[in-house]
Amino acid sequence: MSRISYFTNLSFWPRVAILLGLLCACVVGVLFVAPIPQDPNYHLFADTRQWFGIPNFNNVMSNSGFALVGILGTVTVVGAKQRLIFNQPIDARPYVIFFLGVAMVSIGSGYYHWNPTNESLLWDRLPMSIAFMAFTSAVIADRVHTNSGNGWLLIALVALGLASLIYWHHTEQLQRGDLRFYALVQFFPVVLLPFVFWLFPKHHYVPGRYIVWVVFWYGLSKLLELFDVEVFAMCEQMISGHTLKHMAATVATWVIVRMLVSCKGDTEIG
Repeated sequence: MSRISYFTNLSFWPRVAILLGLLCACVVGVLFVAPIPQDPNYHLFADTRQWFGIPNFNNVMSNSGFALVGILGTVTVVGAKQRLIFNQPIDARPYVIFFLGVAMVSIGSGYYHWNPTNESLLWDRLPMSIAFMAFTSAVIADRVHTNSGNGWLLIALVALGLASLIYWHHTEQLQRGDLRFYALVQFFPVVLLPFVFWLFPKHHYVPGRYIVWVVFWYGLSKLLELFDVEVFAMCEQMISGHTLKHMAATVATWVIVRMLVSCKGDTEIG
């Protein structure tokens, strides 16, 4: 028996213990990292042009895609299609919170880009943390434990996501900003989900092929964010990397809508 098949053939609780061990290792690792303050240069975006009286117009208006996908996703999972997608109504719960979070990103991020400061950045990141945690809970509900992922774990993860940002904001006000726990909230799911897919291959709604595309578009959005100035120069100041970041992240959320509509609750093996 190969090492891979050995782990996937373990009973339920040993596999859960592996995930919990991964979480503990990441939390302990974060505690050994020095506090990370918000870089003030983060607010210096390449494209600051004003149009129609709106400052930073492209970065503000490119958030409209989140509103469209968030509303469409919410209507999809609570409307007439719900019974075609989900085996039971409770399975829709984390997706409702996810898509509502995505819709709120358009407001929070638009507000932030109108006047980029640490204060406004809090309202950009709050709905993002809700979306991150809700989708993580949705995957756990689908592949690991339905009642936990749709119930107490969903509430706990969203609360922890919000708490990480309240903590960051509080430390910034004390002039000792610390982003470590928000970084954990944002990037731990990227570490966790491959292990979930490996250890728990059975699923109803979250096949791996769609998640590959979600990761691709989200990863691309982070690269575009990182090279905001360079992309702006390469595009001859027509569009910046940060504006394209919003568009790529919108596509990542759209893939999740397509995933749910395409799967329609059919059980598969990942």
